[in-house]
Amino acid sequence: MITFAFYLFAISVSVAGFMVVISRNPVHSVLWLILAFLSSAGLFVLQGAEFVAMLLIIVYVGAVAVLFLFVVMMLDIDFAKLRGEFARYLPLGGLIALVLLAQLAIGFGAWEQSEQAESLRSAIAPTTTHNTSAIGTLLYDQYLLPFQLSGLVLLVAMIGAIVLTLRHRRDIKRQDVLEQMYRDPAKAMQLRDVKPGQGL
Repeated sequence: MITFAFYLFAISVSVAGFMVVISRNPVHSVLWLILAFLSSAGLFVLQGAEFVAMLLIIVYVGAVAVLFLFVVMMLDIDFAKLRGEFARYLPLGGLIALVLLAQLAIGFGAWEQSEQAESLRSAIAPTTTHNTSAIGTLLYDQYLLPFQLSGLVLLVAMIGAIVLTLRHRRDIKRQDVLEQMYRDPAKAMQLRDVKPGQGL
């Protein structure tokens, strides 16, 4: 069953990745990308890395891919122009694909498995500690300071991005909540006796 699930997820990742590239509709490409992420998460679960699998689903599928989907759906994309650009750069893309395939062929052709690999794998003693618990213990015990500093760096980067993009324009009316709350109803409304056939 594990072998069947592995081949199922592996074929799904390969087909979904291929469809991401060749799909003409960007919305379909994002949906194929979500399938590729989910299948990759299944492969991680089969390898015993369920924490990485959950991160892949929560971060990439739940945030990044959904953000891509909303941006693509909200943009007014001219699909005819997009197909024209695809046909224009098709020779260059084909050349790059051939170079990448040649590099993969060279890499897999020169790869040799070590004779000690199986013995080293079997020498690893099985542990009763859960994968997620071991990662959490390692992060919050040995690497607590670097982990907190990385969060601080991300916080500073987020505040800096907000400060750099925040612009106060004088020709735009902005809502003043306190002024609306403390206004005097007697000054806010004015009653007029409008005669029939006359305007204000």
